[in-house]
Amino acid sequence: MWIALAVLLMLTTLWLALILPARSTKEQRAPFVHRTFAHRGLFAADQSVPENSLPAFRAAVEAGYGIELDVQLSKDKVVVVFHDDDLKRVCGVDARVDSLTFDELQQLALLNTTERIPTFSDVLAVLDGKIPMIVELKSGGDWKTLCEKTLALLAQYKGDYCVESFHPLLVRWFYLHAPQILRGQLSEAYRYSKRYVPWYQSLMMSRLLTNILTHPQFIAYRIGPKCLSVRISEAMGAMHVAWTARPTDDLAKLAQRNDAIIFEHYRPEPRF
Repeated sequence: MWIALAVLLMLTTLWLALILPARSTKEQRAPFVHRTFAHRGLFAADQSVPENSLPAFRAAVEAGYGIELDVQLSKDKVVVVFHDDDLKRVCGVDARVDSLTFDELQQLALLNTTERIPTFSDVLAVLDGKIPMIVELKSGGDWKTLCEKTLALLAQYKGDYCVESFHPLLVRWFYLHAPQILRGQLSEAYRYSKRYVPWYQSLMMSRLLTNILTHPQFIAYRIGPKCLSVRISEAMGAMHVAWTARPTDDLAKLAQRNDAIIFEHYRPEPRF
């Protein structure tokens, strides 16, 4: 019996060590706590103002929202703002973003509008330091270059920002090279993540078992029931960030249970 208890204690200690988050300072948290963030900018539900477009970001600034956006690299290593790995859904082209140069990407329309894929530099100029920003780094091929170039551009931004990624190696890169920047681990329930990564990766991601490497200061979690690992990590000090809230969600409950909310398709108060 004592041996079983000792083994259980050792396994519990190991589990807690794996999911332990890093602490953030009050100053790091302040620009993001009790704020709402427009998912991919304040885009229209019918995409007449398309997601991750300059008009969507201008609208968010005018409304006083923070924004969440996605960055990745073109073939010629330009940091562009675009969510999907491929261009099919948004641009109608069956190709990966990183298979085309930036000039080639500029020939493509966003969702049948006149808008084009913006560079991260263009978006930063539109925001002009006026609102806080959550930057999701996509885990494409040359992720180290993406991290380096994104960090260099962020250093010129006068406003508040933090970074996040689904890929633990990108979060770890910022822990090692820019520990002063608030960083977060994106995650979701196993039933979602198992659709696009092997089961063992999905298990580790959904249970936050890579926190020991990435030391995230917030957990950005898909809205829905949270597993024990996520709840314990939050109890140990990780900020709670919810994604992506929609009008059908219990918005009052989300505000009670989270430090920040990423939203789309409705207009909440900029602060809660």
